[in-house]
Amino acid sequence: MIIMNELKDKVAYITGGSKGIGLGVAKSLLEKGMKVAITSRSLKSAQYAAKTLGADSSRVLALESHVASMESEKKAVQAVLDHFGQLDVTIANAGVGHFAGFEDLTEEQWNDTIDTNLTGVFNTVKASLAALKASKGYVITIASLAGTNFFENGTAYNASKFGLVGFSQALMLDVRKHGIKVTTIMPGSVATAFGDHQVTEKDAWKIQPEDIGEMVVGLLEMNPRTLPSKIEVRPAVPGKS
Repeated sequence: MIIMNELKDKVAYITGGSKGIGLGVAKSLLEKGMKVAITSRSLKSAQYAAKTLGADSSRVLALESHVASMESEKKAVQAVLDHFGQLDVTIANAGVGHFAGFEDLTEEQWNDTIDTNLTGVFNTVKASLAALKASKGYVITIASLAGTNFFENGTAYNASKFGLVGFSQALMLDVRKHGIKVTTIMPGSVATAFGDHQVTEKDAWKIQPEDIGEMVVGLLEMNPRTLPSKIEVRPAVPGKS
C-alpha cells in the first residue's frame, strides 16, 4: 500500500507567490489544507494576492522580499517561523526574464537575471535550510526547459536556468543526508504574465499555473522513499499564441 504524506497544516514558503506559477501553487497547497507564505517585491501585491486566495491570516501570510538580497530572505523566512512556527516546504519560484541579443543585452539586465533566477534561489534555500533540516522538509525550485535548451536572445535567461538546474541537482545530493528532498521542475510554455506577455484565451494550449500546483502536490504526497529529482513538463499539444 502506498503511504501518502499528510499535508494538512504543513507550511510552505513560496517566493514570487503573488502571481503566475507561484500563486497557482499556493492555491493548490491551500486546497490540501496547508498553510502558505507568499512573497513579492511589493508588499501591496503580496497582500492583494493573499486576499484572492480566500483564506485568513491563520493560513496565508503575505510578505515583501527581494530574493536577490540574503538579508531580505532571512527576514522573510524568520517571519514565516514567527507566524506559523515551522517551515516544511520551500518553493523557490521567483524569477525574471530579459530577452535580447547579446549585443543589446545590458549589464543591468544580466545582473537582474542572474541575481534573481540563480543567486536568489541560493539565498532562499540558504535562509530556509536550518528550518528545513528541523522538519526534514522539501525544496522545490522552479527552473525551465530553458535550463537545457538554449535559444536566440537567451544568453542571460539560459545562463540563469542552466545554472539553476545544476545548482538544484547538486543541492539534492548535498542535503538528502539531512532528510531534505529537492526537486527542480522545468516547465515549458506556461500561461502567465511573464515579462511583457499578457494572458489571453489564445494561451489555453499552454501549461496552466494550477497544473504546476497539482504537480507540486503530487511530489509532496509521494511515498517518502521515492524522489523525482528533475521533472521536465511541456504542453501536451504544441500551439501558437
